[in-house]
Amino acid sequence: MSNKDLLDNIKKLREMTGVGFKDCKIALDETKGNIEKSVEFLRKKGIAKASKKMSRTAAEGLALVKEKDGQISIIEINSETDFVAKNDDFINFCKDLSEINFKIKGDLNKLNDTKMANGFLVKDNLVNLIAKIGEKITIRRANFFSNSNCNNFYYVHSAVEKNIGKIISVVSLNGVVNGKNHEIGNKIAMHIAALNPLAIEKENIDKKIVSKELEIIQAEVTNSGKTAEMAEKISKGKLAKFLSENSLLSQMWIMDPKKKVSDILKENSLEKPLQVLQFVRYKVGEGV
Repeated sequence: MSNKDLLDNIKKLREMTGVGFKDCKIALDETKGNIEKSVEFLRKKGIAKASKKMSRTAAEGLALVKEKDGQISIIEINSETDFVAKNDDFINFCKDLSEINFKIKGDLNKLNDTKMANGFLVKDNLVNLIAKIGEKITIRRANFFSNSNCNNFYYVHSAVEKNIGKIISVVSLNGVVNGKNHEIGNKIAMHIAALNPLAIEKENIDKKIVSKELEIIQAEVTNSGKTAEMAEKISKGKLAKFLSENSLLSQMWIMDPKKKVSDILKENSLEKPLQVLQFVRYKVGEGV
């Protein structure tokens, strides 16, 4: 390796790990210039600090879902750019994580300490992938839906591959009779992906979100010059509309705006009432 190549690698390694010049040179000498192995070497020595890259924003990436025997897992892995989200190494890493996530039932703590096919832990493979690709990559969130006394359904919006996309929703229903009203589950999952409800019912919407929305509404109405009495009346009406539009059961059904989701559930109930037990919706990068 030429002096220029060595200096370039030291610079790259220092940027990735926050480690000093001397220790980076030792690591590169030990690993014959291999950047990925150098990162691993420094981590094992307890020298590597948090990568400077980890302070950057990762709001791109992929969401993945896996279904087997009626159980469903979902996971989101983020990158800094959409370009990396299309990288084969990144995609393959995400696919492997999706398989592991299903096995460990969506427990991120277990996920990080689980061995992958190459014998290394997920967290170590993650560091190596960051070193190879040169971007911040994070395993953001995960969920698991068991099939105990319920049926689970999912929908992938604009899938880039089977069970991989930018928006994925999963919903658990009680009261489904296979072969009769089974298809309604997929439609409700599609509705959730499209309209992004905050909760199943109005009462379940996060109180902090409700308080913030009311604060915004009141300020808007007050600034419009309305009297205090009129402002209070208008604020209540606007808040009621917000709650209705953001709770699943009160939302207008995406396939027939004349009906609410609650109406659709009643219409499709058979042996017992059709109920939504829980749901999640992952939009890659949302809220990052």
